[in-house]
Amino acid sequence: MIVVQNRIPVAEGYEEEFLDRFRTRRGLVDGQPGFIRNVVLRPIKGDHFIVLTFWETEEQFRAWTESDAFKEAHSRVPPKEMFKGHGELEIHEVALDTDA
Repeated sequence: MIVVQNRIPVAEGYEEEFLDRFRTRRGLVDGQPGFIRNVVLRPIKGDHFIVLTFWETEEQFRAWTESDAFKEAHSRVPPKEMFKGHGELEIHEVALDTDA
């Protein structure tokens, strides 16, 4: 299993609007091969939200990013003022899971 982490700096005052984008998402990723789940973490301190998606394999994640469904899911362009900079994408392999 892999976890894709997107660390996103959200501007002050846009926190709820940012979360609403996930609350009202189209759910296009949900049916993608290899997709497991999506988690959004709100910062207790600071301004970086963390968006995690869990996938069976990196290849399945990459296939999602090249799909028409991905383009459609990301077609609702947010206002540029929502962000304090660019997000940082990281991909990790699950090496240990105490839930397993």
